[in-house]
Amino acid sequence: MNAPLSAAELGKRLDYLLGPVLSSRRTAAPLAQALSALDRQQQDFVLHWIEVIDRSNYELAYQFAAAAAEALGQLGASSAEAWIIHAMDAYDREGLFRGSEVFRQFDLFRRQAADSHAVTFAEYAPVLELFVCGLAGRRLKLEIADEAKTDTETLFLPPRIALFPDKADNCAVYRILAVLLWAQGRYGSWQADLGAACAARPDPARAAALLAHFEGLRLEARIARLFPGIARTMARLRGGEPDPRCAGLVSANATVGDSLALLDRLYDSFNPPALPWSFSLHPGTNAVRSARLARERSELAAALAALMRQHPPPESAAAAPEGRFSIETGQSADADGAAEFELRLDGRSVTPPAEVVQLIDSLLQDLGEIPDDCLQAAGGGGYREKDEDAEQTGDITPDGGHDGSAYFYDEWDYKRRHYRKNWCVLRETDIEPADDGFAVATLARYRPQIAQLKRSFEALRGEDRLLKRQSGGDDIDFDALVEGCVDLKTGMELPERLLTRRHKAERNLAALFMVDMSGSTKGWVNDAERESLVMLCEALEVLGDRYAIYGFSGVTRQRCEIYRIKRFDDAYDDTVRRRIAGITPRDYTRMGAAIRHLTTLLDAVDARTKLLVTLSDGKPDDYSDHYRGKYGIEDTRQALIEAHHAGIKPFCITIDQEARDYLPQLYGPANWTLVDNVERLPLKVADIYRRLTA
Repeated sequence: MNAPLSAAELGKRLDYLLGPVLSSRRTAAPLAQALSALDRQQQDFVLHWIEVIDRSNYELAYQFAAAAAEALGQLGASSAEAWIIHAMDAYDREGLFRGSEVFRQFDLFRRQAADSHAVTFAEYAPVLELFVCGLAGRRLKLEIADEAKTDTETLFLPPRIALFPDKADNCAVYRILAVLLWAQGRYGSWQADLGAACAARPDPARAAALLAHFEGLRLEARIARLFPGIARTMARLRGGEPDPRCAGLVSANATVGDSLALLDRLYDSFNPPALPWSFSLHPGTNAVRSARLARERSELAAALAALMRQHPPPESAAAAPEGRFSIETGQSADADGAAEFELRLDGRSVTPPAEVVQLIDSLLQDLGEIPDDCLQAAGGGGYREKDEDAEQTGDITPDGGHDGSAYFYDEWDYKRRHYRKNWCVLRETDIEPADDGFAVATLARYRPQIAQLKRSFEALRGEDRLLKRQSGGDDIDFDALVEGCVDLKTGMELPERLLTRRHKAERNLAALFMVDMSGSTKGWVNDAERESLVMLCEALEVLGDRYAIYGFSGVTRQRCEIYRIKRFDDAYDDTVRRRIAGITPRDYTRMGAAIRHLTTLLDAVDARTKLLVTLSDGKPDDYSDHYRGKYGIEDTRQALIEAHHAGIKPFCITIDQEARDYLPQLYGPANWTLVDNVERLPLKVADIYRRLTA
């Protein structure tokens, strides 16, 4: 083992690493002196993490250095690393003060870590994510907060639970909290303005605590009817019965109005008992809910317009159709409060796609009913717009201040060996359609090649195949019958499989094409990408596979952009051709957030085989944030691993001559290809897809 570094040697290293926050009164000498008492392995550990934390904040790195020597004396190597990650997560979520506080309170972290029965959010989050995913309704995210609460889109849960001596019981509290927070949206807690009701009281904080307790009792009763297993766990861990004065909240018909009425009656006389799974009412819920309502109304209008085009009026209609949608709802029999509904268009029953069902279900949760103005189709509109001011300032945070048009994605920091939570802000917008002359010219230029591609794609379609020796079928298998007659002559029984039937192999595949729209694609590369997409779409229309096309680009973590060109349910028409023509070079190639977003979209498609095909001209790159080089490659690699875990097969088609240096690390040795001539790209893309799906 190498000899420990001296205080002088450490001082030089610390002067270099912490220089921006050092001054004549705040020098590295005291830090170096304290670290000189550690062994060389511990010194290297501290210097490594100072360098890593520097990339986030120099002051945070200084606070770590100041606490490191004493902390390492109490924490083992693994616990010290967990302490550092916990502090950096706190910095990412809540800022410098909170991150520095975690570094200063290492003794508190040590005491908490010593509880073997405790359960941490980081430890249990993978299980909770699967659990929450199984709950009906809208998609929900999980985040850490000091107390349990929800804004109806994110479930905020405590970082650690150690209420019971049995670890399994502490895990159960996490599940109970998650289902209670989910139930606020499902059972209409926010259909009333709870914040205003509490603010009208002399002590709003007391009113909020009482109302949260009453709503918790009401929701527990609903949950007990839907999840009897969780109900038994709640009864066991509660340790007592609810106050008899709250008995009305257990009724199947109880609403948030009953909780508000109970608040009126018991405000002065009721003191809520302490429960292991208490939650608070999130003050920002109304803003999040309003933004979601506006977004979902718009999306529903666009989806209904598409549905209207798919269901033209019957030719026998006596009068011109009004194009009016209506809904007939009925309460389902599964006791979970979910409404069954029938969608009608001009009095005719229509089957809504999954997107419309999900939007209507979400609106029913928020509003309790679907107003008539939500059922008006809007031609071509309804998509989210950019928040230009937020893009310019970068002041977007996952816990408030945005208009609901942004998605937040984690980013992998390979030096931390940990995710930076909600680090990237991504927006999804439509490509501005251009003149369709480009598509017309491409079709004319490549007419023979397109015809050849169509013929080769036709060969991929499921062909009729004659299956012999079947127990059921359409015709007699004479070969099997002759052999059976021979068996009869020898005293054996006649076999059962004497028929033939035709079988058509069906393709169950969805492909999403992710197109690089970074500034480096300007010129020939951009033309080749657009020509590739036109030719590919022409061929895929013959094949009948479900496919979507999205572009991606961005500048810094605050402006990751996804551009809709063709969604899975969009028809390949003049609009899509014009969007392809409108693909233009934009900014940089921050790939991780784009892959995570498109993985989410592709994961929602019901298909046996799912492909994520990237068309790119270079490696992951960005203007700043240290994304260039290994950091960007490692984040992209982690995003692709996440796609693999979701059952998605990624593949990359590139024209970058240096691709051999990094693509095998990202996609594996067999899941990428280099097209060394840009002019060949249009033909190669379709040919590669044919080989991938054959």
